Amino acid sequence: MHVLFIIDPLPLLKAYKDSSVAMMRALVARGHTLSFALQEDLFIDAGVVQARSTPIELVQGADLHGHAWWRETAAARDVPLSEFGAIIMRKDPPFDMEYVYSTHMLEYAQAQGAKVFNDAAAIRNHPEKLAITEFADLAAPTLVTRDMGRIKAFHALHRDVIVKPLDGMGGSGIFRLQATEPNLNAILETLTDNGARTIMAQRYIPEIVQGDKRILLIGGEAVPYSLARIPLAGETRGNLAAGGRGVAQPLTERDREIAAVVAPRLAARGLLVVGLDVIGDYVTEVNVTSPTCFVEIAEQTGFDVAGAFAQALERAAT
Repeated sequence: MHVLFIIDPLPLLKAYKDSSVAMMRALVARGHTLSFALQEDLFIDAGVVQARSTPIELVQGADLHGHAWWRETAAARDVPLSEFGAIIMRKDPPFDMEYVYSTHMLEYAQAQGAKVFNDAAAIRNHPEKLAITEFADLAAPTLVTRDMGRIKAFHALHRDVIVKPLDGMGGSGIFRLQATEPNLNAILETLTDNGARTIMAQRYIPEIVQGDKRILLIGGEAVPYSLARIPLAGETRGNLAAGGRGVAQPLTERDREIAAVVAPRLAARGLLVVGLDVIGDYVTEVNVTSPTCFVEIAEQTGFDVAGAFAQALERAAT
């Protein structure tokens, strides 16, 4: 099977820990071939969705801490997306209008016979923070609004809350507002742009000190281990990008209960790979653009996450 990755520039990837690279390696190990394209390489000509794509191969034994882990095997050429056996959308956020346009083009390509994972419309229709509201009974008390008065009332009720932008990633823009937060007004004015931008507020979950767990769902099944991103001392955010330490651990009974509810529903919508963020007993995000933590879980537990992905892709693409 010829697999196209729509991805960020390959030289920018940290191949030794990048989940997309782990996917590539697992696919090559199973005999598949690879090409890549950037988001800006997508185009529509005479109604046909195409990509300026470049065939590549992975360099055996390459130092994954360097940049010579792949090489081009032919010049880039324009290829209709329907000619690939599978297309993997792994462009990282920001989820801006260019990203939205890409999902539209990929959706049109699907109508022309292309097999896109994750499903283009499903990616677009599952904003990663807002998506938890579909599973409100699995989430901590949550408010989504641009109305600062409502947020202040929510804060007064729960007295310890997290506020965050809807389009942030890696822990950016997240604030903890405790009962006596002296900068409450300034923080809310900044995050909401004085009431012009919608944000999310959630009751603070004290179990964050035990880690913000990433639970991977692949092909409608939960990987049996999560990666608990444990915050630095004095830090509220567990994100690895914010200095959190990743510790793999078996799923708890509650983790399995959450996965049993969420996984089949999202898989039925064409979401082959999903990353649930869980703190304590609560889902806090549903990541569908480019979920990570494949390598960390595999290295610490021996469970072949990327191999499980490759097998799930083969099943889904046939």
